[in-house]
Amino acid sequence: MKTKFFLLAILIAASTAVQAEDSKPNPSGSAGAAFARLKTLVGEWEANTSSGKAHLTYELVSGDTALLERESSDTMPAMVTVYHVDGGRLLLTHYCMAGNQPRMQATASSLDGSEIDFQFLDATNLADPGAGHMHNAKIRIVDNSHLVSEWQFYENGKPKFTETANFTRVR
Repeated sequence: MKTKFFLLAILIAASTAVQAEDSKPNPSGSAGAAFARLKTLVGEWEANTSSGKAHLTYELVSGDTALLERESSDTMPAMVTVYHVDGGRLLLTHYCMAGNQPRMQATASSLDGSEIDFQFLDATNLADPGAGHMHNAKIRIVDNSHLVSEWQFYENGKPKFTETANFTRVR
């Protein structure tokens, strides 16, 4: 009798372990490939911009299911962007110094994920539809040591300016 209960307990434990493994996020398709490419950015980056030296750090968080980007410079408050896969979509949420949080969805990427275009999806804390916010972004991974970041700011429903920076890995 004890043997039957022991075997039943082992069978239940094994089944639970298989179910837990199956429930782990396993991004696939183009969103998964682009996110895998973004993961290669983990580290520290610098760029010389028109407003001074800019710094980026990338860190994997939340069991490697999200990529946290911290941006800082001498002339602006620090900002954070979080990249993650949601089903078949690659999303980002940008926590902007403008006080709002635009979300963008990747709409196109090269086959190897070296260039990813993000388009505005929606935003939280946006005062009204015409309020200034980051609307589009493009990440181009040139190689393991070089990255081009391009962010487009919209106001009153149209582009106001685009910020482009050429980053070099420092660590």
